[in-house]
Amino acid sequence: MQTDGGLQKQSYSIYSIVINQVLHDQEQLPSLPSLTLKIRTAVADLNVCHNDLAELICMDPSLCAILMKIAASPLYRTQVPAQSIQDVIALLGLEEVDRVVMLHSIKSLFTLNHPQLSKLFKLSWQRMVLKASMSTFLAKYLGYKTPGQATMAALLSEVGTLAVLSAFRDVDDKPDTKAFFKLCKEYSKSLGLILLKKWNLQEEYVEVLRNLGQWHLPSAGELSLLDIENIGLYHSVRVLDPNADLPPLEELPAYQKLDPSHQHVSSNQQLTMISLHRKEILTLARSFG
Repeated sequence: MQTDGGLQKQSYSIYSIVINQVLHDQEQLPSLPSLTLKIRTAVADLNVCHNDLAELICMDPSLCAILMKIAASPLYRTQVPAQSIQDVIALLGLEEVDRVVMLHSIKSLFTLNHPQLSKLFKLSWQRMVLKASMSTFLAKYLGYKTPGQATMAALLSEVGTLAVLSAFRDVDDKPDTKAFFKLCKEYSKSLGLILLKKWNLQEEYVEVLRNLGQWHLPSAGELSLLDIENIGLYHSVRVLDPNADLPPLEELPAYQKLDPSHQHVSSNQQLTMISLHRKEILTLARSFG
């Protein structure tokens, strides 16, 4: 007779087989919608006509609704509310529109109907947007040259977690929360790297994902995208699990590159600037939907 531990081990082995099948048959992983690719191509064109971009965006009514909602949020509210998608593009800027398009596409790609998978998706999404809001805040506060890049890198670094979930879409036996996070720890980075390459995204995002969470990885020069993402990830983990097994913040090469005026650490092992702006960061997280 098998013990509970033996049954759990057997179940996990079955779950691992499911993930390995996806790793060896990458066609099972989703591709970005063609409309997303068209919009992102247009956004990348510095000479794009806002009317032409608005026409593309209006082909996806749900994306339109999300952009209008963000434009009306406290983060962007103006005396004269945006009345059209053209107004929204002008208000948010192309970089923010690109972020929202990718966020919407990722969320749509991994929509899951099973109650257990939906529960795990909600948990994963909350972690994802917290990480993205931390990185976005840090990039803006520290004067990083392209804050939107930090947002995008944080979002894309979690697509492997969602891919783990989607692997069980058509499988009868769904993992529980504990097994799911164990699977993520083992497989999400590999799946994420495959997806980023499949989606033909910039190499800097691939490099961030490849090295994210390597707390003591040497880091020379000025504050980099990976530095911001690692500091953002560190604080996200601290918020979600105050007892997490993390090295002291002061040991991180990314921390050591901060200006001394930004290096003050609170008793909870978080940067004081993060603690003081917690409300702003949480408001930003809610804007991700």
